Amino acid sequence: MTRRTASPSQSAPRNLMTRSAIVLSLGSMMLASIAAPSWAKDPFGRNKPIGDKTEAVFRAIFDDGDYITAEKLITDAEKSEPDEPLVHALRASLLFAKSTNTNDTDKGNTTLFFNAAKSTQAAAEKLKKTDAARGNLYLAVGNFLESAHVIADKGIVAGTPDALGKLTNAFQYLGEAEKLDSKDPEFNMLKGAMDLMLAVNVNLPLSDANAAIDRVKLARPSYISDRILAWGFRDMGKLDDAINAVNRALAEKKQNPELHYLKGQILVKQKKKAESVPFFKRALAEPNKLPPSLKGQFCNDLRQVDEGAWKESKCGG
Repeated sequence: MTRRTASPSQSAPRNLMTRSAIVLSLGSMMLASIAAPSWAKDPFGRNKPIGDKTEAVFRAIFDDGDYITAEKLITDAEKSEPDEPLVHALRASLLFAKSTNTNDTDKGNTTLFFNAAKSTQAAAEKLKKTDAARGNLYLAVGNFLESAHVIADKGIVAGTPDALGKLTNAFQYLGEAEKLDSKDPEFNMLKGAMDLMLAVNVNLPLSDANAAIDRVKLARPSYISDRILAWGFRDMGKLDDAINAVNRALAEKKQNPELHYLKGQILVKQKKKAESVPFFKRALAEPNKLPPSLKGQFCNDLRQVDEGAWKESKCGG
């Protein structure tokens, strides 16, 4: 899912909850794979395959950026593979993406989102019996998702105490996962993305963006690792590094509209507005892939750089 830059006026607690909501609704963004006829191959090069129906959902989202197809596939995946925690995290991701709320801290306020968070935790608890490292990892994901729901449902002030409790649980589970397998590429993808987002956008004490980048570089698959690096470098102001990272991701997955949108954002930050326009237009070239919220986000950024191109794209009508 596409990362947005927070307003500089947000308070640190608000930033923390906003970023937590994005990170864990995006937990599935750290995953991708290659199709297989019966079971999906492990995208991280290990012998830990997931179900082919779950694989089809995240392939639709993260290979193709096709949320509409993913929405059609997700119910069957949940029914067929209920013990795979990733499928429930994917459900939360889709719910977050289709929300028409304008503020990230207002998304995830539905009962369906809460149910997806709890289902992620329940499946992860079962998984711990056979794969403790991955089970703990998805218990962290589920707790982050639940913290996002609490903030969306109760608001920043009323929800923060409960949400912080869930965040504390999440980091404890991440710690357990790291003890069990700190070199695991799936763990480094998720933990690296969380650390990078918190270091860059929240500036927590002792946070280290460079260490987070090093962790993300250990992750696989490479095109998602590069995508995370691109928005991390973008927010750090390392724009040449950001362009190089998004170009690598586009070389692998040029059909994904979110990668074109991300490159457009980076070019705007480089003060290359004219060069950004084709990338925003390409991001909108297949609107049947996008939920209205993402299409609106893409259209808004295009309008900021070129009103004429915005009109041509039919964003205005």
